[in-house]
Amino acid sequence: MSKTQQTVNALRKQLTSWRNAASSSVLMAGVYASGAMAQVNDLPGGPAVNQLNFAPPVTKIAEAQHWLHWFMMVICAVIFVLVFGVMFYSILKHRKSVGHKSQELPEPIWVELGWTIVPLLIVIGMALPATKVLVAQKDTTNADITVKATGMQWKWGYDYIKGEGEGIGFLSTLDNAHREMSNSGNPPPTDNYLLKVDNPMVVPVGKKVRVITTANDVIHAWMVPAFGVKQDAIPGFVRDTWFRAEKVGDYYGQCAELCGKEHAYMPIHVKVVSAEDYTAWVNEQKKAMAALADDPNKVWTLAELVKRGEGVYANCVACHQANGKGAGPFKPLDGSALVLAEDNKDYINILLNGKGAMPSWKQLSDTEIAAVMTYAQNTWSNQTGRMVQPADIKAAR
Repeated sequence: MSKTQQTVNALRKQLTSWRNAASSSVLMAGVYASGAMAQVNDLPGGPAVNQLNFAPPVTKIAEAQHWLHWFMMVICAVIFVLVFGVMFYSILKHRKSVGHKSQELPEPIWVELGWTIVPLLIVIGMALPATKVLVAQKDTTNADITVKATGMQWKWGYDYIKGEGEGIGFLSTLDNAHREMSNSGNPPPTDNYLLKVDNPMVVPVGKKVRVITTANDVIHAWMVPAFGVKQDAIPGFVRDTWFRAEKVGDYYGQCAELCGKEHAYMPIHVKVVSAEDYTAWVNEQKKAMAALADDPNKVWTLAELVKRGEGVYANCVACHQANGKGAGPFKPLDGSALVLAEDNKDYINILLNGKGAMPSWKQLSDTEIAAVMTYAQNTWSNQTGRMVQPADIKAAR
């Protein structure tokens, strides 16, 4: 065998081994991907595995948006096929290589009118149904319930300001277990990953709910795809939208505006329940609020404030951890000079107004802020024996 033939055979063997290795890698990757996908299921009311279409609609507005989307898609597809069909037909059948010669054709008035009027009619035909849906989206009149959704870094505040449930207010933050999964760097397959909250927004089925959006720091956006709703929440401004859910269930969304480093940890969970269950929920919430309605002038004992502050600190563990050691840009509270200082002025100011990565918590009551400060001053190695009274917070506001 010649040297050249030996070289060719060696190259063939090498190429064969590379091809087999590549095939095995692709096969293993496919098996791995299939196994990984199989561990996560579609989330009813939320995202689905390999989802290509919109979320299944549960409001008339969302249904209209879906119809409008496919209506526009069909029109655009027909125009695409016709225009490019004529273009490629002309290129193939009238090319110079088969003997065709260029000609100067007259431009009759009907051609000029045709390619002006026909596109105009198409645009009008698309604009009319789109305008109808757009106007319906902004018709927030005659709402049964009005809820103000306030975006803040990085949670939502809900205040029921009209209708059944008026006066109810609470914060909705990412469930701490999901935050810990994310911090681990290797979260287990979870259907509602980063979508579970501690306090979902609750509304009754079949009722028109007006949502007023605003923000207290940067621009956020309140979005629930199944409702066909997406509305910016802008500091200093008020916007509104609405929905009427026609099916009981849990529906999920997220802040749809890039609002900072924890934008991905700002989910929205709306629980749609029956009228009877909604009334029961309202009664439970009002009882809980009545129990927490504290007199800011009341003087608390150290033990009472620490116990109350332990519950309030649940809002802080995502950043400062349960052991008070802090994480990343968030400084530890255990041994903190700010927490241990005898003068609480700076400590109170940061909680009320925020600083750096620390957001403002002025939405908490005077008692809650005083309690969580006292808890931090008397937990872990911080055994100061000092306390902050609600009246101190009231005066600082």
